Amino acid sequence: MIRPTLLLAASSVASAYTVVVNKHFMFKNIDPVVLPGTYNSHMHSFFGSDAVTLNTNSSKELQAGCSTAENPNDFSIYWVPTLYHVEGSTHTPIFPGRFSAYYIGIEHAEVAIPQDYKVVVGNAKATSQADVEDLAGIQWFCEGDPAEDKDLAAFPSSTCSTMLQTLLLFHDCVNEETLESAYSGVQNWKDGFKPANRCPAGMKRMPQLRFSIRYDLRGVLPTGWSGEPPLQLACGSSYCSHGDFINGWLPEAAEDMLLCTDKREFRAVEGPAGQHGEGSDCTARDADPNHGTSDYAESLAMMKRDLSQHMRRHSAHKH
Repeated sequence: MIRPTLLLAASSVASAYTVVVNKHFMFKNIDPVVLPGTYNSHMHSFFGSDAVTLNTNSSKELQAGCSTAENPNDFSIYWVPTLYHVEGSTHTPIFPGRFSAYYIGIEHAEVAIPQDYKVVVGNAKATSQADVEDLAGIQWFCEGDPAEDKDLAAFPSSTCSTMLQTLLLFHDCVNEETLESAYSGVQNWKDGFKPANRCPAGMKRMPQLRFSIRYDLRGVLPTGWSGEPPLQLACGSSYCSHGDFINGWLPEAAEDMLLCTDKREFRAVEGPAGQHGEGSDCTARDADPNHGTSDYAESLAMMKRDLSQHMRRHSAHKH
């Protein structure tokens, strides 16, 4: 087992950063990165630009929407599998208390996050710690409580006195031509922080995105829990935690982010849409409310229908 304290120590090494808090605005069974053009994804929780649909593929599309980001220059879309409270066959979605998009290691960045860049990290099929990619830095823990000796990606086995928190780290190397990306290897979550600083051939360092999500379970589970909590991600156990991102930063602001190089303090990104903290005066809404679903049971039914139709088409093609 890996102690969470080791990962927290590694991630707390001085690093130039900025951060943008985004409000949650939608539960929906779409994933334009992994399953574009379909409504057969497991349920996701969305933050950022409400222009996202099952076909979203560009920064420009997102920049035409209404964003829930506190920085008015950030039209990115961020999403994760929905967390549920499970009672028998009933799955009740848990609204995230706070979603923070950190951009770290900026002092090492050579290029801004490219327009139209999109990525998914984490293993949606993971069922154990062995299935979890080390460099994704995935962990679940009770914020502020004593560290528990457990798998990093496992839910805590006892009640959180404050917030349940999860972390997820994205790629920090990118090919500006192909938009392919990878980890530099600078973080080694088993052995601590190692300054490898090497990107694969043809790639350069960019600011590294990290999700930090907090859930307040005290209202949902007022008596707490001991052992396996009555929680489940839409993709399965805690180990299947993953995240998706499509860049929507205005180009000028993405370049301004490269100036956030002070390792000791936060720097707000500036851009043509305004100052950090000004947010938006619009209300984010589902851009495609008449299709797809936000209901857990219906999403499972839609996935089964799609699989059945796919198998029938495959069978007919073979014959």
